[in-house]
Amino acid sequence: MPSSPAGQFVSIEVARGLLQKGAAPAEWNLTAERFRLALERSVAHRFINAASHLSAGASSNTLSNTPSHTSPDARAIHSYLDSLHAADFALACACSDGNAAAWDFFMARFRPELYRAGRAIAGESAGRELADSLYAELYGLREVAGQRKPLFDYFLGRSKLTTWLRAILAQRHVDGIRRARRTEPLEEGEAGERAYGAQQALAGNSVMSAAASSPDPERNRFLAILQTVLTAALDALEPRDRLRLAYYYVEGLTLAEIGRLVGEHEATVSRKLERTRREIRKRVEGALRQEKKLSAAQLQLCYEYAREEWPFDLTRALSPGE
Repeated sequence: MPSSPAGQFVSIEVARGLLQKGAAPAEWNLTAERFRLALERSVAHRFINAASHLSAGASSNTLSNTPSHTSPDARAIHSYLDSLHAADFALACACSDGNAAAWDFFMARFRPELYRAGRAIAGESAGRELADSLYAELYGLREVAGQRKPLFDYFLGRSKLTTWLRAILAQRHVDGIRRARRTEPLEEGEAGERAYGAQQALAGNSVMSAAASSPDPERNRFLAILQTVLTAALDALEPRDRLRLAYYYVEGLTLAEIGRLVGEHEATVSRKLERTRREIRKRVEGALRQEKKLSAAQLQLCYEYAREEWPFDLTRALSPGE
């Protein structure tokens, strides 16, 4: 795993302490410096890369005074590092390096869980095949520019490894469903209605009627601001909350289908989706009022412009991560 561009977030002492917390066996050959680089990458993804992605959506003439990113303070970094699943993260790092002892440990501990998750997602025979197909990706048999690219490189320690593996399996299963459906026509209006529903649910329901048709010079600025705070709100969600949103709004799955993929009753999925939507709306409105200093009228304009036309890439914003 490469380090962050800055390389200034995690000291070797902190990395050594977290490595001890993870209790990585000596035979994994995982050094404190190697773990420090992995921690750097995780911190950069959580704070710097996310902020850079947000600012990239802003137009140069609308938010020209906004810095490309804001460095997190020491307390935020410490709190984030303390929340990581150090043992799972250390195992992922060692497996990413191709350490045989780490792989033996991973297979002994996680293969049964992968098979159980595969069966829950795709059924008995197909589930085992789904789980087995993941090992090559995890190890990194695929090469990019002559180098192994293990799937473990995308694990950042923010969730348990079992949760992350289950999400990857579910995503692979959905990818297969999507490939199979590409030649099947959607019911009339289905795609448009689902996309509109996502926009309305995430942008909020307190929206005025359509704005005047004359061009408004503030439109681009307000849409850029709204995109920034909404992407930040989505990035702050727990992985399983993001996964449910992606399944429902991006993949277009039903509540029952999502429930089978994540191991929840469809009523639970519905309840948690609604809770997540409320959380997003609360965070977005709070950021618009407190961070962006928008008045109630300006906040309403943000929603109004988004309701009319907003090229927000929900698929990109909800892409798996961690």
